[in-house]
Amino acid sequence: MSVVSALPFLKPIHARVPISPGRQRRHTLPASEFRSLNAEDAISVFEIEREAFISVSGECPLHLDEVRHFLTLCPELSLGWFEQGRLVAFIIGSLWDQDRLTADALTLHKPHGTTVHIHVLAVHRTFRQQGKGSILLWRYLQYLRCLPYVRRAVLMCEDFLVPFYQKSGFKGQGPSEIIVGSLTFIEMYYPIRGHAFVRRNSGC
Repeated sequence: MSVVSALPFLKPIHARVPISPGRQRRHTLPASEFRSLNAEDAISVFEIEREAFISVSGECPLHLDEVRHFLTLCPELSLGWFEQGRLVAFIIGSLWDQDRLTADALTLHKPHGTTVHIHVLAVHRTFRQQGKGSILLWRYLQYLRCLPYVRRAVLMCEDFLVPFYQKSGFKGQGPSEIIVGSLTFIEMYYPIRGHAFVRRNSGC
């Protein structure tokens, strides 16, 4: 193919027309996007959570007012996965200041804490069995490494979810003292190490 005949397939840099930031992506949405959540996302979050948990255990980790509460107080400790502008999976966390979780950890955010309590991880029903939960959790833990005040992440889960979290590096701390209705939980933790090294080498 000659250079002349190839020209229609090439877009030289000098031939591109600049697009003002305000006009970019006006009619398109990113195929996949990760970002912190905010109070405006609360209803979408709760709809996914309610379907995911009530169908299995009959209980929601967070009610709608609690979702709004945490997304207002500490939105930086949440992470949502959006596809074509639609929320498909999310994590909500808050700060805690003790070695183990107590009932207060279910509703309180401790601004001076160094432990992130992961309240809930949920995936929309039409996107399950695709590995999205593991991917989102991995990204969230990497993000926590960029926060200099975070030393570890903790969560509580039912027995059948322990292997899922173990695959992501969480370790068991034994039974949780928290009981919700007839549900009991295992408490697990993930150490956040190497903060200075990670920040220097990961663009945090």
